[in-house]
Amino acid sequence: MLYLKTLETALEDDRITADEMVILNILARCLGLPEKTQGEALAITRGEIRSPINSVDEAEWSSRHIGDATCYQSTLIAALDDEVITDDEMAILDCLRRAMSLQPDEHALVEEAVRAMIENHGDERLLSRLNAYESSHPYQ
Repeated sequence: MLYLKTLETALEDDRITADEMVILNILARCLGLPEKTQGEALAITRGEIRSPINSVDEAEWSSRHIGDATCYQSTLIAALDDEVITDDEMAILDCLRRAMSLQPDEHALVEEAVRAMIENHGDERLLSRLNAYESSHPYQ
């Protein structure tokens, strides 16, 4: 369900950019989705096949899960790793925060963990992108 919601966000403009594909691939790995499932999700999102997820499943899967923050952290790092966080990537990050029900304090903890990791690694390029992301798109 999380992958489907994120894929829907990526397809809002009827295309998946390379940046979005990187994030979707990381999300799929975090969720342990096989490639077949990723293809089926694309077909569901395009309306080619019916979604097997019903409202009961959605309610159950919408609850918090161990590893959500780590998955979000991996996605944030992927978004930072290219030249700029695009509007598409920001939309995916927003979608993930909403779908995972991440609270502002949890988002802040993830950002602090990413900042500490970047500072320990000494990657000024990623640090400047994180700072730009925080100032241009603060968590609401």
